Amino acid sequence: MVLHTLDQFEISTAQESYLQDQLNKVSRSFALVIPFVENPLRNYLAASYLLCRVVDNIEDCLHSPLEKEKRFAEFSELLQTPQRAAEVLSLWGKKDWAGLTDFEERIMGVQEGRMLWEIYAAIPSDERAVIRHWVSVMAEGMRQLNNPTTRPYLINRRGIQVLETKVDYDAYCYFVAGTVGHLATELVVQHYSIPNEIAAVLRAGAEACGRSLQKTNIIKDFVEDLERGICYLPDAWLREADLAPLALQGASLEWTAMVLNDVLEELRDATDYLLALPYHAAGYRRASLLCLLPAYETIHLAAKNAAILFTPAHQFKISRLTMARCLADSEAMLFDNSAIDAYSRRQTKAIQNDLLARVSLQA
Repeated sequence: MVLHTLDQFEISTAQESYLQDQLNKVSRSFALVIPFVENPLRNYLAASYLLCRVVDNIEDCLHSPLEKEKRFAEFSELLQTPQRAAEVLSLWGKKDWAGLTDFEERIMGVQEGRMLWEIYAAIPSDERAVIRHWVSVMAEGMRQLNNPTTRPYLINRRGIQVLETKVDYDAYCYFVAGTVGHLATELVVQHYSIPNEIAAVLRAGAEACGRSLQKTNIIKDFVEDLERGICYLPDAWLREADLAPLALQGASLEWTAMVLNDVLEELRDATDYLLALPYHAAGYRRASLLCLLPAYETIHLAAKNAAILFTPAHQFKISRLTMARCLADSEAMLFDNSAIDAYSRRQTKAIQNDLLARVSLQA
């Protein structure tokens, strides 16, 4: 199989080290996954991920809605004309980025941010167009969070910003993660020269890949998000639980099962996406497995701890031993779709059985 090689793309050792170093700072899990992907796709995805984090930083900072609107407009200009990076980042470096960590603030300035835009500018035009489009869609979605007339809608509930409905929950997850699934899929289709028929299947499932991981993190980080004054689970669901989760007063196991089963549906769709990836897309298959397997393990751990979810004790994270098992399983299953399918079904059944058992005990 001949890989996509219309344009040559080479970056310096310093630039490659920059990408890996920045990824280690913002996401150890992504930094663990990305080395399994072949170049130049690896560097396209790494640069794309960091651009998405710049979008996150604009949304997460404590600027006024008007100031955020200006930053988003400047970011959009940079996607079109990255050669203006020094000028725009110099301006950003003079801003107060309250609400961001020291590292997040540094990547918004010239010293640590300029190289990212230089790498982006060097990406071949076809791939850069894909990145520009999907990062722009993400940025537009983030902008809409500050607009009360467009979805996803946020409402104030007991001083907490809450997504209003399941539609808003899915829309939010689409903008912040489903777009990443689309971006990666288009780059994967180009890099591995995937036939049109298979590419259509991948495009149809691309959103679920991102949404499933986002929803997994939303459940895992529920308490941390509340401390920041936001809840991504929809108000329509929370009202079914008498808003108890917002006060960390727990929820019924039936309600918790509903929340977890929604994620399981997304994970199954993400599994079907992975099964459609051709075997010659080995690096991206391995990376996808290393996203999917820990997500299943995280939801399984949540199910085992269902009685304490949405309480002050709501803290769970898979162990290093579990992650090591995911690494080993991803290697063993890499070229075995039957094993991947069986794993997904086995995990789903185990999670649902754990939830049913706890509901029965509660009754």
